[in-house]
Amino acid sequence: MKELLVILIAGALVNNVVLSQFLGICPFLGVSRKLETAAGMGGAVVFVITIASALASAIYTFILTPFHLQYLQTIVFILVIAALVQFVELFLKKYSQGLYKALGVYLPLITTNCAVLGVAIINVNKNYGFIKSVVNGFGTAVGFTIALIIMAGIRERIEYNDITKSFQGSPIVLITAGLMAIAFFGFAGLL
Repeated sequence: MKELLVILIAGALVNNVVLSQFLGICPFLGVSRKLETAAGMGGAVVFVITIASALASAIYTFILTPFHLQYLQTIVFILVIAALVQFVELFLKKYSQGLYKALGVYLPLITTNCAVLGVAIINVNKNYGFIKSVVNGFGTAVGFTIALIIMAGIRERIEYNDITKSFQGSPIVLITAGLMAIAFFGFAGLL
């Protein structure tokens, strides 16, 4: 149990997928304009990464490894992720039109979000079993959501501040992301 807690904390804070591994930057910067869309994207990513980690682990363990097809892992993982994103997209389109429209192009981009694929590959490379893969996937997704929501909150506050013209827009967002990465680096002493 202690090992699972360490994996969860490491995935969420210490090895934050966005701020320390720099995976998933596109949706991080694109969806973090408003808190509502950031929370919605975070929820979708939590679902997709957690389920993708579980399915990828099971497929790798019970299909790819016994048949010596490990070299197909990237293709298989991408197909699993694409199917999950399609499911999320259909669900949001039917049950949450506002969030579906707010996420716009970034929802299908979860398929190409390297954070989702990166977690599945990291789980395989670290030889995590099914439970550890799910915990790491969930922790990583929670860390992604935390970073996304913090960035959205900061960006909403920045909107009302007086910022020098040369720093308005992308420059201040990138500076903020860099400062957040430095702040998250402080979690490295936890483990």
